[in-house]
Formats: sequence, structure tokens, C-alpha cells
Amino acid sequence: MRKRQVVVRREEPSRSSTNSSFTVRSVRYAECQKNHAANVGGYAVDGCREFMASGEEGTTAALTCAACGCHRNFHRREVETEVVCECSSPSSISNN
Repeated sequence: MRKRQVVVRREEPSRSSTNSSFTVRSVRYAECQKNHAANVGGYAVDGCREFMASGEEGTTAALTCAACGCHRNFHRREVETEVVCECSSPSSISNN
């Protein structure tokens, strides 16, 4: 079974907003980009395709990849943002 680190963050709307909307961001950590040959002047990556947390969320082990042993920061970060709006329909707005 493969584990994947996904972080979801919701941003509530500001108080001045009249519409009920919020932003959902999901973060996924993809392939490892650590250069293992940097100390000899070369470039070589280990081929780890996806971050898999070594431990439970909230522990220090959750920041270490179970596949390659690198810290999560070496993995490419992909952020997906979705804005959800619960707006009133145009037909419910009265014209004066």
C-alpha cells in the first residue's frame, strides 16, 4: 500500500464579504529532487516518484519519505487551489 502526503487548508471568507465562499488548497509532494552527486560536482537523483510519509501526521517521522529517506522539502510541491462560492442567484436580486 502506498501512502501519500496531502495537506488541505481552508480559508474562510473575510467578514466584509457578502457572499459565502472559501478557498480549498490541496498540497501534494511529488518526485524527489535531491541532488545526491552535488558533493562531487555531478547531478544524480534517486528516482523516488512520490513522497510517502514515514510516520503519522504531527510527528517528525511524517516529514521523512519512507521511499528515499529524504526530508519532504526535497520533493516537488504541487498546490491545487479551488474556490468554492455559495453565491445568491441573479434571479433572487431585486431591481429597484
